[in-house]
Amino acid sequence: MELAVEAQTTLGALELGVALRVAPGECLALAGPSGAGKSSVLRIVAGLLTPREGSVRCADETWLDTERRVNLAPDLRRCGYVFQEYALFAHLSAWQNVAFGMRRDVPRNRRRGRALALLERFGMSALCDARPRTLSGGERQRVALARALARAPRALLLDEPLSALDARTRASAARELQTILAEVGVPALLVTHDFLEAAALGHRVGVLDGGRVVQEGRPADLAMRPASPFVADFTGASVLTGTARHHDGGLTRVALDGGGEVASTDAVQGDVAASIFPWEVIIEPAGSEARTSAGNHVRATVVSITEIGERVRLGLATPQPLAAEVTRDSVTALRLTAGSRVTATFKVSATRLTPR
Repeated sequence: MELAVEAQTTLGALELGVALRVAPGECLALAGPSGAGKSSVLRIVAGLLTPREGSVRCADETWLDTERRVNLAPDLRRCGYVFQEYALFAHLSAWQNVAFGMRRDVPRNRRRGRALALLERFGMSALCDARPRTLSGGERQRVALARALARAPRALLLDEPLSALDARTRASAARELQTILAEVGVPALLVTHDFLEAAALGHRVGVLDGGRVVQEGRPADLAMRPASPFVADFTGASVLTGTARHHDGGLTRVALDGGGEVASTDAVQGDVAASIFPWEVIIEPAGSEARTSAGNHVRATVVSITEIGERVRLGLATPQPLAAEVTRDSVTALRLTAGSRVTATFKVSATRLTPR
């Protein structure tokens, strides 16, 4: 039951153009900033938006083919849709919301039983008569997922499924969603503005920018081999710009804009963007840079210190912005404060170069 989507259309000032394929049991996460066209792709699949040109096929069914003038109504497309704010009916109970999503061929007298069975699957049977306003964010998400599965969908669409949850609930809800996606066994198309969320839930990630998928692949591949500075920045890496030239020993030297130099094992010349993930950066006292071919040493000034769970994110000026993640003990041992002068050290092999 592969899901295949092709679409070209104009959305205000945005020209959307995508071609996607999602295999049965696979989750493709479309990630990108607001206004990139992510939710519009879901709306096209669901039949809520008709593109200028395009096609949507799922298994042996054609839901859309503009050339052949085929355009099934949304209620005839067997897809489950989980909206960003879940879109539950406030005046209906949990089981009634789930039953509302069932196909027309399910007899009315059987809908309650099927709805209760789905809610039990999500651990929600005890709250079957509760109204959405009395449920927590995670509970509302489960009801929305149960409703999406109530019509035995051939494809599952999820629009920012974790964005309405608080930080405490998000981690557990993500784990539940991973399990559900694995069990359902249908193509799933998920959109999010958060790369870490996309990496956690998607077998593959497509980074969408300006209406185009600029890179697609496994999350680890995108993080380690970004195809552009935009992808590097979006995946959470710091991006330093400069001019690259080949150097003896098989390394590429990059003269950074604003001063300083780093090396990489990537063979690129000319204007480049060097990307480094915060957890690859080691912070040492200023003046401790031992010039060796094994590492990059950049003089920096601490401009911000932010605690993130058990780790601390440092904002550095090099003079270009650079981020580092260290332990609380390191902050204490190095006596770091805003304004501290330090040396940021990171491996040559961890420095990825992409042409600008």
